[in-house]
Amino acid sequence: MMTAPPQSLPLDATLYEAARVMRDEGIGDVLVTYAGRLCGVVTDRDIVVRAVAESRDTALTPLGEVCTAELITVRPDDDTGTVARLMCEQAVRRLPVVDAEQRPVGVVSIGDLALADGEGGLLSEISKAPPNN
Repeated sequence: MMTAPPQSLPLDATLYEAARVMRDEGIGDVLVTYAGRLCGVVTDRDIVVRAVAESRDTALTPLGEVCTAELITVRPDDDTGTVARLMCEQAVRRLPVVDAEQRPVGVVSIGDLALADGEGGLLSEISKAPPNN
C-alpha cells in the first residue's frame, strides 16, 4: 500500500532542490537522509511556512534547517490498521516506511490507505485523481 521508492534528498540539499522534486514528481513531501538513513521529512507546506514566509533564500537554505526531524515511522510489514492508528494519534497524513537500518523504502499516505481500503469510498475516488499541477 505504500508508494515506493520514496523520493529523498540528502540533509544538505536545498529547499529549491526539494521543491523541484515535488513539482516534477507531483508529490507534497521529500524524505531527508543522512548517510542513506532517514533523518527528516520536508513538505511543501514546510517550504512555504518555514522558508518563503520567513524570506529565506530557497536556493541556499539546506533541508536540515527546515525539515521535521521528529518522525513517526512504520515498517514494511506493518498492517493498515497500525498505520491508520498512528496517523490518527499523531495527526499526520503520511508516514515514512523504513527498514531495520532506518533506510527509507517508501511512504504511506492517507490516500494510500484510502485506496487499500477498497473501491467506492469518496476518499478513494479523490486519491485516484491526478495531481492538479
